[in-house]
Amino acid sequence: MNVLITGAGGFIGGVLAKHCVGAGCSVLGIDIVEPANDYAGQEFELRDVRDSVEMEKTLARFRPDRIFHLAAQSFPTVSLVRPLETMDVNIGGTVNLFEGLRALNMFPTVVVACSSAEYGYVASEDMPVKESHGLAPLHPYGVSKVGQDLLAAQYFVNYGIPAIRIRIFNTTGPGKTGDVCADLTKRAVEIETGVRGPFLPAGNLSTRRAIVDARDLVRGLWLAAQHGTPGEVYNLGGDAIYSVQEIIDNIRSEARAAFEIRQDPALMRRSDEPVIAGDTTRIRKCTGWKPELPLKETLHDMLGWWRRKLAPAGTDAAAAAKALKP
Repeated sequence: MNVLITGAGGFIGGVLAKHCVGAGCSVLGIDIVEPANDYAGQEFELRDVRDSVEMEKTLARFRPDRIFHLAAQSFPTVSLVRPLETMDVNIGGTVNLFEGLRALNMFPTVVVACSSAEYGYVASEDMPVKESHGLAPLHPYGVSKVGQDLLAAQYFVNYGIPAIRIRIFNTTGPGKTGDVCADLTKRAVEIETGVRGPFLPAGNLSTRRAIVDARDLVRGLWLAAQHGTPGEVYNLGGDAIYSVQEIIDNIRSEARAAFEIRQDPALMRRSDEPVIAGDTTRIRKCTGWKPELPLKETLHDMLGWWRRKLAPAGTDAAAAAKALKP
């Protein structure tokens, strides 16, 4: 089976490529950036989903049986600064993918990585949020994901391209950068190594998120491609809901140096959903998927990843990290 992964240079793309290769697939990844060191796909090409001509050429050459469309500008904070770029990549790139398939008369299964950010603020009585809940995003990133989501639905309805929409909730794991778990585990390791003083910067401590390990998430994406209903939308995320304070408490129990929490106003967002958690009943019934890795194990692995990555040159940890690179 030929599997195309757009956005393969990103964190989830690398984990997904490894899973697909393990399933015996031929994998082509595309992105505008080189992949991380742990990318495991057989092929990789620098491609921009905003380039419709190159997108069609890639589809015609590789002829994928299955596509995982992950390519996106994926940071809500960045979308507030660069809204046009966010729309161009997320919505324009999705149009280019589907238009390329339509021009070539190709009908692979397309799993589109949508987002929990589409829901926006959800009242506590509506948590965990179901797929039928109204969409009211709080930033341009969320708006772009609504567009991506609905475009995938209409390409199935109008042209029969079997698109499956997955609204992904907070995802993390070893190798992740730029989310709350990654930032906090990195800072904890910096404290351990003396790069940072014994103060852990943090934003809002009370926001609560259902968090899923990326290794569980990619199993869900794979099972959705196998068993999902074309045109349907599914939530995919963790079971347990954690506050930032609880995440820090878990990190503290694993940390090798003591620290105090120091809240930083610069890490606060004006529009931040107080709770994000999704009802995953639909995808469980359809595919049999369920998360298996608890957050404590995920954070343990993330701390280990940062210790290897940030180890000073010449240490045993640095040598081990170098040996891990392909």
